[in-house]
Amino acid sequence: MSALPSRHSLFWKLLALTLGACLLIVWLSWSWGRAMEIRGYHLEPAARAELSELAGQLERAWHSEGRAGVERVLARLRETEGVWAIALDPLFQSLAQAPLTRAEAERLRGVRGLDWPLSARTQGAPLLEVPFPQRPEEGRLILELPARLKPDPVGLVSRLLSHGLLPLIVTLALCALLYRQLMVPLRRLRQQALITGARGAAFVAPEITRRRDELGDLGRTFDGMAARLQGQTRYQQRLLRDLSHELRTPLSRLQVLCEGQDDAHALRARLAREVQGMQQLVELTLELAWLDTEPPALPRESVALATLWDILVEDAVFESGWPRARLHCGLPADATVLANLNALSRALENLLRNAIRHSPLTGHIRLDGRREGPDWLFWIEDQGPGVPAAALDFIFEPFSRLNGARPGGDGYGLGLSIARSAIRLQGGELQAENRHPGLRLTLRLPAA
Repeated sequence: MSALPSRHSLFWKLLALTLGACLLIVWLSWSWGRAMEIRGYHLEPAARAELSELAGQLERAWHSEGRAGVERVLARLRETEGVWAIALDPLFQSLAQAPLTRAEAERLRGVRGLDWPLSARTQGAPLLEVPFPQRPEEGRLILELPARLKPDPVGLVSRLLSHGLLPLIVTLALCALLYRQLMVPLRRLRQQALITGARGAAFVAPEITRRRDELGDLGRTFDGMAARLQGQTRYQQRLLRDLSHELRTPLSRLQVLCEGQDDAHALRARLAREVQGMQQLVELTLELAWLDTEPPALPRESVALATLWDILVEDAVFESGWPRARLHCGLPADATVLANLNALSRALENLLRNAIRHSPLTGHIRLDGRREGPDWLFWIEDQGPGVPAAALDFIFEPFSRLNGARPGGDGYGLGLSIARSAIRLQGGELQAENRHPGLRLTLRLPAA
């Protein structure tokens, strides 16, 4: 089972937005719907004022005419409104001429105050108690609520607003937030990818890379890819520019040869040498470009450094004519590293040839090293003049030559670049340092 999303995962943001939207929909529907329902339960202020005015008319008639006046006002109210109405004193005795009957007394059980909630769905008219406005202790008016004063029930439009339109608005807002969280960054990444494919590397906007969720991780990964692509593009452009520069010289010599008057035998010999040099240059350049732009998955095995050095020394003695006694090895026999045999031997061969090329005729070259934790640190030292301190890293650049600093300006300046690329493909590193005299090329590889 996969692990839970991280604390800053996009999952939690989407979950919070969805839950928040659901809770907001429930709250709005409940609160607004309840407010409209409550509004339909209570009398409007105008209806309360009109009922209080009826009670005031009854109070004035009681003070001026007594029971006869009360009877007159009640009769007019029953006639105009078509409702049942009576007037009572604090002891629930009728203020009109006719006494309170048992049936009328039974009806008084359902009487309500003006501030009480009224249900519009109740069958029949509710009974309301309206005290006299000036002297409520003297009496009150009890009547059926006229139909024209009943609260308006909650209509279909109001229900659609509270239970339909509001949830729809919240849902649209949620969709907009989700779109902003997901589609806007993805659309920007797509635009950057199109720019990257059309014009070279382009980097993602900072507002995306600063995010701490999966989209931020995607943006940072895209930036890393764009940086690598930009570096590889620049590297290939520089490599192509340097290669074209290197090929101009032999091509110029070939042109001079074609225009010269040399005999056919000398011309063929010179032509073969120039073609062989150009072929070697192209092969080395292609190998370097392949190593740096399409790194292969190199199988690794245990490689004994001392044994590999002996094999390389035999070839070097045959090619250079150096005495074997001037090529030393100070590594123990059990010095083994985890590396690809072919790639490591090619890299050490380039370093050995470089050391022989730049060492004096009576110089010595030595392979030595030591174990450092999980790695072997080993180096090749020559006795040449070294290189300027500022150029210790420059010598690993393609087509780099320091003929003014070290004798023997032959070669194409690709051997050290290929060696470093091959070592890095095996999880190692290659560095250079001056030893006064001489140059030390240090390699680090994991021990077997």
